[in-house]
Amino acid sequence: MIDEEGAQLGIMPPFEALKIARGQGLDLVEVAPTANPPVCRVINYGKYLYQLSKRQHEARKHQKSIGLKEVKMRPRTSVHDFETKRNKVVDFLQEGAKVKITIMFRGREMAHRNLGFDMIERMIQDVGDAGQVEARPRLEGPNLTTIMAPKKAAGKAGGAPPRPAASAPGPPPPAPIKAVAPLPAAAKPAGSQGSSGG
Repeated sequence: MIDEEGAQLGIMPPFEALKIARGQGLDLVEVAPTANPPVCRVINYGKYLYQLSKRQHEARKHQKSIGLKEVKMRPRTSVHDFETKRNKVVDFLQEGAKVKITIMFRGREMAHRNLGFDMIERMIQDVGDAGQVEARPRLEGPNLTTIMAPKKAAGKAGGAPPRPAASAPGPPPPAPIKAVAPLPAAAKPAGSQGSSGG
């Protein structure tokens, strides 16, 4: 048995230990039931529960939860918007979160998926030291996604590393568009000579 100050009172039967605890106006709490003999302590049980919950709350407060943040773009995202998204990715990685980068295609953009792959590769190169690729770029339906995680050494070094400089200035390459030359009059189908068709 252990008293309120932590001093050992020795081995005694339970009724005697309970009599001592009640004599001091405190509770007898079994702290190590598997020990031989079991260990009991004379304490204020309400105060003990309060301190225990306070310690658990402090432990949760210092615990870091790692979330997954997502940054979405389109294959024709402008240069300035791309840089803004890149800066958000770097910020998320420096906070210790993983980042899912998604490039959304729609309609005819699906024919030019290479633009999306180029854009994701450029993002990976620009982010550079702030993070590492956890999942390589892959197509999931109409979306191209990759997941980046913060580098391990960046969190332990202390102080935030500077943001990477912008890559080569200039807009992302536009989607190739074929110019269609007008058909000569002789090559037009017979039914298209100004009929409205209505």
